[in-house]
Amino acid sequence: MDNRAEVREFLTSRRARVSPEDVGLPAGTNRRVSGLRRSEVAALAGVSVEYYTRLERGAISGASPEVLDALAKALRLDDAERAHLFDLAHAASPVARPPRRRSAKGWTPHESLQWALDAVIAGPAFVRNGRMDLLAVNQLARAFYMELYDMPDQPPNIARHVFLDDRAREFYPDWDAFAEVTISILRAEAGRDPHNKELHDLIGELGTRSEEFRRRWGAHNVRHHGTGFKTFRHPVVGEMTLAFEGLEMAAEPGLTLTIYSAEPGSASEERLRLLSSWAAGEFETASPEQRHRT
Repeated sequence: MDNRAEVREFLTSRRARVSPEDVGLPAGTNRRVSGLRRSEVAALAGVSVEYYTRLERGAISGASPEVLDALAKALRLDDAERAHLFDLAHAASPVARPPRRRSAKGWTPHESLQWALDAVIAGPAFVRNGRMDLLAVNQLARAFYMELYDMPDQPPNIARHVFLDDRAREFYPDWDAFAEVTISILRAEAGRDPHNKELHDLIGELGTRSEEFRRRWGAHNVRHHGTGFKTFRHPVVGEMTLAFEGLEMAAEPGLTLTIYSAEPGSASEERLRLLSSWAAGEFETASPEQRHRT
């Protein structure tokens, strides 16, 4: 799939976000564009206007790391946006190999990975791909994301839950912020792997069924999402504020291991314990396959 449109829309949206005053240029009068002019970006990046115009039109294949870095500085890109720009340039290269990504269909965790997940007993632990499919979980994560598992589409998918399930607005008290995070993860993955049919099918489905997704997707925002805090309102145990750590899996490129934990001694920690007790009873008679995958 040609990513020229993606490159064009990303660069155009970033240029529109930067004002002349942000980069020490006079604003002048009668400006016909939001943000910087192409000529101003070109001057800041140290390239010709003609060359920058070609880049913004999507012809980014062959751009050197030095040019991309200069462009990132001119447009005041943050670390996540800079990485996205480099991913777009790499994907546009005619000799670039697509990244090796695990399809959710038919994928099962190797035995030692499931052991490692099951060894985490104080909080939800799960493995997801860039599409936000849940590929492997411990028992507490299975109970934590119980709503995902009774949606009709499999495998369980966080993005579908956020945008296509009305219950998500209760599960995520700050739904707007979580929706933005979800969009940014999918947008970054689309930049890294523009030829992934399963990913494009998901984006097409969400765009067709959710006006909120369409509106947010058009902003072309990306961000890093490896650590922080989130608040959830679980249907069984109520509200919890949890820390999270996301770890890229060296043995499985494109997969992320995430662990949620609660502050020791907090009400959230007590509610995680209650959820763990509930899950133990709920899944007591289930097989390991049913506990982790259904």
